[in-house]
Amino acid sequence: MQNKFKNKYRIPSARLQTWDYSNNGAYFITICTQNREHFFGNIQNGIMQLSEIGKLAEQYWFEIPNHFPFIELGNFVIMPNHVHGILIINKIDDLSLSESVETRHCLVSTINSNTTIGSSRFQNQGKNTISSIVGSYKSIVTKMSRQTHSDFGWQSRFHDHIIRNSKSFDIIQNYIFENPLKWKDDKFYK
Repeated sequence: MQNKFKNKYRIPSARLQTWDYSNNGAYFITICTQNREHFFGNIQNGIMQLSEIGKLAEQYWFEIPNHFPFIELGNFVIMPNHVHGILIINKIDDLSLSESVETRHCLVSTINSNTTIGSSRFQNQGKNTISSIVGSYKSIVTKMSRQTHSDFGWQSRFHDHIIRNSKSFDIIQNYIFENPLKWKDDKFYK
């Protein structure tokens, strides 16, 4: 495996190389702000108080199914410097993708085209994958946030975990729900 890209060292992908991230399934997603800066608000008495940017991050998360109709949302929470959420890909059949809509605020179109998988921005696995969905979300939140806070940014990567069974799904749903109550014990707390 090549350790450099454009003469810069890069970290190897933590994603499961044998998995197609456009497959039906549930995915636990964590996205952190750049330098883990508290852009989204703060927690008071175990309750998240959203800033204006936090409200944007929440609004656009809930709009994901409007742009990717095969996505269902599980639990979701905004923390001061990161977001946790479950994205569920539920493609009924390949014909449902031909009815997808194109959106101005996505890095990738959700309309079928004859592009080669991996040829889209940042060489992700292609459209309708977890990478393209999260990339689109990060893009619109960044665009709208920078209108009022010019230094807003995300870490370049995000963490994903394939949820493999209902017990794991329940544990993660509960973790997300209780995250604000356990903020001071959170590994992202600073």
